[in-house]
Amino acid sequence: MASSDPNKKPKPGQWPPVPESKPMPPTSWAKKTGFRPKFSGETNASDSGPVGSVPKSRGSDSAVDLELGRSRPLPTANGPVAVPAVPPAAVPATGGEKEVPVKRRRDSDGGSGGAAKGPTPVANGNGPGHAVEGGSRRGQGRNEEGVEAVPHIVEDDGFVGRQSHMKYELRDSPGLLPIGFYGLQHYLSILGSIILIPLVIVPAMGGSYEDTANVVSTVLFMTGVTTLLHSFFGTRLPLIQGPSFVYLAPALAIINSTEFQKLQGNNFKHIMKELQGAIIIGSAFQTFLGYSGLMSLLVRVINPVVVAPTIAAVGLSFYSYGFPQVGTCLEIGAVQILLVIIFSLYLRKISILGHRVFLIYAVPLALAITWAAAFLLTAAGAYSYKGCDPSVPTSNIISEHCKKHVARMKQCRVDTSHALKMAPWFRFPYPLQWGTPVFSWKMALVMCFVSIIASVDSVGSYHASSLLVASRPPTRGVLSRGIGLEGICSVLAGLWGTGTGSTTLTENVHTIAVTKMGSRRAVELGACIFIVLSLIGKVGGFLASIPQVMVAALLCFMWGMLTALGLSNLRYSEAGSARNIIIVGLSLFFSLSIPAYLQQYGISPKSNVSVPSYFVPYIVASHGPVQTKFGGLNYVVNTLLSLHMVVAFVVAVILDNTVPGSRQERGVYVWSEAEAARREPAVTKDYGLPFRVGRVFKWVKWVGL
Repeated sequence: MASSDPNKKPKPGQWPPVPESKPMPPTSWAKKTGFRPKFSGETNASDSGPVGSVPKSRGSDSAVDLELGRSRPLPTANGPVAVPAVPPAAVPATGGEKEVPVKRRRDSDGGSGGAAKGPTPVANGNGPGHAVEGGSRRGQGRNEEGVEAVPHIVEDDGFVGRQSHMKYELRDSPGLLPIGFYGLQHYLSILGSIILIPLVIVPAMGGSYEDTANVVSTVLFMTGVTTLLHSFFGTRLPLIQGPSFVYLAPALAIINSTEFQKLQGNNFKHIMKELQGAIIIGSAFQTFLGYSGLMSLLVRVINPVVVAPTIAAVGLSFYSYGFPQVGTCLEIGAVQILLVIIFSLYLRKISILGHRVFLIYAVPLALAITWAAAFLLTAAGAYSYKGCDPSVPTSNIISEHCKKHVARMKQCRVDTSHALKMAPWFRFPYPLQWGTPVFSWKMALVMCFVSIIASVDSVGSYHASSLLVASRPPTRGVLSRGIGLEGICSVLAGLWGTGTGSTTLTENVHTIAVTKMGSRRAVELGACIFIVLSLIGKVGGFLASIPQVMVAALLCFMWGMLTALGLSNLRYSEAGSARNIIIVGLSLFFSLSIPAYLQQYGISPKSNVSVPSYFVPYIVASHGPVQTKFGGLNYVVNTLLSLHMVVAFVVAVILDNTVPGSRQERGVYVWSEAEAARREPAVTKDYGLPFRVGRVFKWVKWVGL
């Protein structure tokens, strides 16, 4: 029976537990750093310590150490560390202190739980992060150096992807029919980068329509061969190898050298042999750089802040060629650019049978429609002028009426090229088909430096593509092996006479992200298809007959996308950092301004130059400011300083490696450690050499796993 004494009151029981509040979605900065705020209900009540505790100082508000990227112990009024109750596996003891595990949001992991698939790779490849509660923490030692970050959210076009969003990953083999379809799709989406370079350099060398068709066929053949070699014996990532825009500017500089401007007759074979010799020497240097292990050392100074302006400068360097050529037939060139923009941007979300046709095939579709429209205009007589023949050389035309319209007829008509008619049905590209290469030390030195820029380009592509399709980023040894094989592939390209080196195309990353196809089997089958097509001479003739104005219009889009792809590397660093903004800005500005100074030096406004206006930037070697008694040295220095990408690379490397900055701020590329990679079967299967070749070269540890 209860006591009736009014002075005796029942003792109150324990306070009921505070209900947990749902955490609010953290901001993008919080997702990148793992920061857990202590206000606005964005964290559980259990994290804030007991009720009535002494307020914490401003310095202890954050539960995350931004330098190490992991949780910091929370001091309380009573002295000991206050942490929520979690399983022991989630909170390992380090130095007598306990760490507060950072929970990963499901939506920040691409919709998949991190515990189900093991450690989650971060956007910069900094290794696995904190596991979800109940999971294991692997790679804790690497997190002491790297910066913990949660992967970026995938945008609507899938540009920054995760392997959980890929249709097929690196080692998937869904069947012959899907592989053939996706392989052909992969190559068609990147076709512009493969075939457009020969359409620029062969006419610049004075080559005929037949020469252009033969070079295009050779490029298709070597693209297939080198892609197969890289897929089996390089990094083994699904990356197409082909003629890179990195080699275009130095090739044009060599083509427009002073000693070639006085040649009589067919200049094509003579200049091509000089170009082959320079490419072979420069590629041999790249091979040494990779297989000697020096690339493993050089990659320590190559970071996103260096890669971004260097690749962007490659695209920006051709502004003098792009629209000036489009303007020669504006009604066709402008329509071509407009169609590519509409397909790739405004219609990019439209899917047909589950495929974003307009986004993937923007370049081929725009080219086909514009080419058909130009054919109809030509057939209707829109570009026909009485008594004028576009095949007659301008110097032999007497009529002023024809002189006025002949340039427009050559650019706008689609029947002026005879490449398709002159091309044979069957032709096998063979080495030394243009003759024995000629070796010149000054041109070879220029190409040696260019091979370093090509390697920098490939480093960014390796890292970005591995985050999309592979289990982990490659090791430095695999990276060196890939660069060494790219050097061998470029030597082969020099022997066959493609006019440029063969390297990883930067557009690969965009293509993989858009098509969601990461299977190397698809790329290998597509390479075999390219080899077969290269043997059909009419295919090369058909591609070589693309009008020059359409080539220039497509290049405007390709170079613009290349610039954007270069700058997108900044997503691996703190793009808003004042340090990085200044470095990238200075690199890009000087990459445009210094070559402009060299181009104007020694040329009066009224002087007549022997090359078209769009090739004036590539004749700097003849009038540059460096004028010593050594002509070869003058050529090398003036030519290198006139290349936008070289200036951007030098400025960015010096500033990024001398201006202080944290690893998180710089976005330092973190590659997989060799010992840890050997213990993981998935990494071994991703990057291990086939046919037991890896066992033969197991002792060469600096070029493998």
